[in-house]
Amino acid sequence: MSNESYENVIIGSGEGGKYLAWHLAKSGQRTVVVERRWIGGSCPNVNCLPSKNEIHSAKVADLAHHATKFGIPVNSGSSDMAAVRQRKREMVENLIAMHLERYKATGAELVMGEAKFTAPKTLDVRLNDGGGGRTLTAERIFLNLGTHASVPSVPGLLDAKPLTNIELLELDRLPEHLIVIGGGYVGLEFAQAYRRFGSKVTVIQNGPQLLTGQDPDVATEIHQIFTTEDIGVLTSSEIVSVRGRSGTSVHLVVRTPSGQKTIQASDILVATGRTPNTAGIGLELAGIELDQRGYVKVNDRLETTAQNVWAIGESAGSPQFTHISLDDFRVIRDNLAGGNRSTRDRIVPFCLFTDPQLAHVGLTEMEAKRRGVAVRVAKVPVAAVLRTRTTGETRGFLKALIDTNDNRIIGFTMIGPEAGEVMAAVQMAMLAGFPYTVLRDAILTHPTMAEGLNPLFSV
Repeated sequence: MSNESYENVIIGSGEGGKYLAWHLAKSGQRTVVVERRWIGGSCPNVNCLPSKNEIHSAKVADLAHHATKFGIPVNSGSSDMAAVRQRKREMVENLIAMHLERYKATGAELVMGEAKFTAPKTLDVRLNDGGGGRTLTAERIFLNLGTHASVPSVPGLLDAKPLTNIELLELDRLPEHLIVIGGGYVGLEFAQAYRRFGSKVTVIQNGPQLLTGQDPDVATEIHQIFTTEDIGVLTSSEIVSVRGRSGTSVHLVVRTPSGQKTIQASDILVATGRTPNTAGIGLELAGIELDQRGYVKVNDRLETTAQNVWAIGESAGSPQFTHISLDDFRVIRDNLAGGNRSTRDRIVPFCLFTDPQLAHVGLTEMEAKRRGVAVRVAKVPVAAVLRTRTTGETRGFLKALIDTNDNRIIGFTMIGPEAGEVMAAVQMAMLAGFPYTVLRDAILTHPTMAEGLNPLFSV
């Protein structure tokens, strides 16, 4: 192995890490990124963008299926999953090419291989192409390790060859009956998409509602939307065991509030959370400590317990969104330049890309109550927004929390068309510290979804 010295080594080419690499390299610092598998990380390859690509195909399938409601007779036929997959693959290939061009333009080096610490500031890299290895030393190291899908320890589950999001996105066939284990973001997005492609779908959720952590009215609305689309939902239910694959079928024994039942399925999607990629890479040899859940311990500047070592994104315990990893990059970038940026008190938005979308930013009603924050709740149905009458998309609602002390908006939730875009407008008002009356009295274009903010804040 050759021994090479760099100013910066970044392990993992995901969102925060790649932007940091490009920034440091452009500033003239010798910077290398070690990536085990996915150029650009999981977002452009197997998670965010590929899933939304297929979800949009499912939206088109749904529109075709209901086209006669809009006066357009269409014979939608069946979904061509090989073509759906090919559309997704072409997008991914283009995104990878864009990443490689950016590495070339900035001068950051990309090494495809697996890195392990052998000592503080020292890494051995086993190259993917079979060309041996390299030993890298660095003044500064940045951990951008990411996470992977967790698989629960249910008897027989592994023998049934369950799918994660990665394998599901590579199917060229339509599952006859897809069991989705988990009622969170990933599980719900795929459950609806594959129902619209034509699969029978059943969601099994341990907790009493879908979307644990969201207000009950939010979970209830999503549950009702799924019910109208003939998606089975079992809450407060637990998989006891799985009988291994026999031909094209698996059998799940499920404990439900109404008793134990056996469900036959063709495929199982596991969407029960994520596990950090921190095991087996020698972090302990570098003095880098983990918390009880296996995430890298960091302070609010994303500094680890080892000097001149930082962690970014999911493996640092940051909220598991690509946009938060990008903000982690900004925190580190600015602090390296002498700033004092922190991860404390960030306003973290998210969007669930079901149809209609669920978008949320700030506090929920439950969080406000836990914190003892006095709020007024404003809520209107999406059907009150006249834009929905033109499109026929009238399911959902808009809800805002207003601090009774200063009239600032401290929380916003929307289930409805273009909810993520409408949320961004509210988030800007929250960041500026505006009172809710600014949105109540704003002149907003008619007819748009954002126009719904006028009646919402007039309640």
